[in-house]
Amino acid sequence: MTELPNFDLTGSVALVTGAARGLGRAISIALAHAGADVALGMRDIHAHAGLPAKITAFGRQALPLQMNMSDLTEINAAVQATVERFERLDILVNNAGIAPGNSAEEYTEADFDRTLAINLKGTFFASQAAGRVMIRQKSGCIINMSSQAGFAALPGESVYCMTKAGISHLTKCLAVEWGRYGIRVNAVAPTFIHTPGTEPALADAPFRADVVDRIAALHRIGEPVEVAGAVVFLASPAASLITGHTLLIDGGWTAR
Repeated sequence: MTELPNFDLTGSVALVTGAARGLGRAISIALAHAGADVALGMRDIHAHAGLPAKITAFGRQALPLQMNMSDLTEINAAVQATVERFERLDILVNNAGIAPGNSAEEYTEADFDRTLAINLKGTFFASQAAGRVMIRQKSGCIINMSSQAGFAALPGESVYCMTKAGISHLTKCLAVEWGRYGIRVNAVAPTFIHTPGTEPALADAPFRADVVDRIAALHRIGEPVEVAGAVVFLASPAASLITGHTLLIDGGWTAR
């Protein structure tokens, strides 16, 4: 053990799902800035908006990958392509997720199945594919994307809330099961963050005012870099004794 905490990821290889925009984009850039080469899992491999260039600007390698999280074939192929390119996989960030909102009495079976397929099933099977690599390596780190919605009920988001609560518990289960292989599994749980996905909802002035009020301690909407910083910390050697934990990044929402 070193005398000082180490946040350096130099020499590490990361795979980020849902990397094209929003939190995934910010996390990918932050991991590269910390020293990692980054594989970029995207629903549409062509929709990266210059993200690989952002990563190579830090002197790191970028690998764009087709990775629809509702398609197990694409999930497994993306993990395999990452290992073939970099010969290892040290960090998986399960960022991809969807949140079709509707009242519980109106929620359709199609939206229910799609939300679970991406948020829960995709997270599990991406973790499984990466976990098999990490078990062979006897090391690795998985960071899942939960939400404050897994800890507080949001009207009109019952299925989304359910999946995010499930992700937090899955995080504990994988941490306990894979700890003996030197694999750490954690999650982050953000509040509302300024991203393309939240932009339509936050554009509604009364809704935005209510959200700001409910973020009880800081009373402001979060920025993607504030989530990315937590992910870099959990991926780094500085967090070497942290596993099975969900880190709330909610500005105090759930403290109320």
